[in-house]
Amino acid sequence: MQEQIVPDSEARGLVARLPATARGLALLARFDRPIGWWLLFWPGAWAIALGGGVTRWDMILWFLLGSIAMRGAGCVYNDIVDRDLDRQVARTALRPLASGAISLKAAWIWLVTLSLIGLIVLLQLRLYAQVVALASLGLVAAYPFMKRITWWPQAWLGLVFSWAALVGWSEIAGALTLPGLTLYAGCIAWVIGYDTIYALQDREDDALIGVRSSALRMGKRVRFGVALFYAAAVALWAAAIWQIRPQLLALIALLPMAVHLFWQIATLKEDGIDSLAKFRSNRFAGLLMFLACLVVGSA
Repeated sequence: MQEQIVPDSEARGLVARLPATARGLALLARFDRPIGWWLLFWPGAWAIALGGGVTRWDMILWFLLGSIAMRGAGCVYNDIVDRDLDRQVARTALRPLASGAISLKAAWIWLVTLSLIGLIVLLQLRLYAQVVALASLGLVAAYPFMKRITWWPQAWLGLVFSWAALVGWSEIAGALTLPGLTLYAGCIAWVIGYDTIYALQDREDDALIGVRSSALRMGKRVRFGVALFYAAAVALWAAAIWQIRPQLLALIALLPMAVHLFWQIATLKEDGIDSLAKFRSNRFAGLLMFLACLVVGSA
């Protein structure tokens, strides 16, 4: 029963075999939970594929490394800020900082180390894209505080987790033109949708300790609310694709992604187990969207 209510404290696979300190640092960066860096990575990969097709595989790989490092850094920073709140939520009470398995000083050192890896990736970009990437730091720093001041921290997460789309488009196109901005807007709506599903796990604890979320704000209309955001995402992505290639056949490439998002909504059960499974399925959704962008960008 303990493992069911505190899944964020579990160590699986290779992470479970690491020495105690290394395991704590890996858990702090969520290396055992790759879904986070996949979701951070996909918008950037979409932008690169949509703008350059198969010609920039090198940059896609750099974005993957950057996503792993910076998602880890973001998790460490989030846990530093939220360590007191985490102790009050069953799912997060045994996180390394909240439980005392990792010291605050060690967490800060680990945060700097991961950020330096991100810096190496940043230096691979053209100057314009570097500036765009650095512009996200303020949003990243403010995110952990949003759940204390707004019912829509998922919208702020959308701004942050979609930012790679702007960076990727800037790298390929050399500027923030309309298709890249439209793609980014669609990504924000997608993030709000899937993170609302994720937040269903914590509704009871969040309500007790005063933490806000879109899942609480929507109340009994969660399925309808997520459907609206997913519909907005698909519409905006279709607009971005149309701006690149105004052909009906290009829009058909988006159909598998749209069907997958519809399946999420149609079969969603508002409990911790199914909501987590639906949330994680967005890794596959990201692949479907990547293939659509690759087809359109390569045509």
